[in-house]
Amino acid sequence: MKILKWLDKYFEEIFIGIFSVVMVAVIAIQVFMRFVLDDSLSWSEELARYCFIWLVYLGISYGVKKQQHMKVDVILLLLKDKWKIALGIIGNLLFLAFAIFVVFNGYDIAMKVFNWGQLSPALNLPIGFVYLAGPIGMGLTAIRLIQQLVQQVSLLMKKEIIEKL
Repeated sequence: MKILKWLDKYFEEIFIGIFSVVMVAVIAIQVFMRFVLDDSLSWSEELARYCFIWLVYLGISYGVKKQQHMKVDVILLLLKDKWKIALGIIGNLLFLAFAIFVVFNGYDIAMKVFNWGQLSPALNLPIGFVYLAGPIGMGLTAIRLIQQLVQQVSLLMKKEIIEKL
């Protein structure tokens, strides 16, 4: 149980950190190779691009977890607490529907790409691994959205109980 709590708390941060470090290091090495040694690496840009793709999809999940996604809050400023929560629930339900759509369709696309056997030009990795970033990242996003929905619904129920008293 401790492991699950630890993963719940740090999963996205660990992989975002790893992908960021790899991406920056590879790009820095490539810059050094080009401008100092007057040579280049054939695989560095591809690896940096793939790290960036994974970083973006995991970043979506991290943004949901920390409730830091950009939003227009003009309407929220006009609403009272209970209605703010209700609007947040509606928004999260719509986002959850989109995330589930991406998980299923992205998985189908990734499996098709795996079956085609296409390899990346420089790293010779199956391109399907790059395509899995979408469904995995959005699957994590769906989990984070469900966690938020549980919190929002329980908060809304508490507010309704308090208002009845």
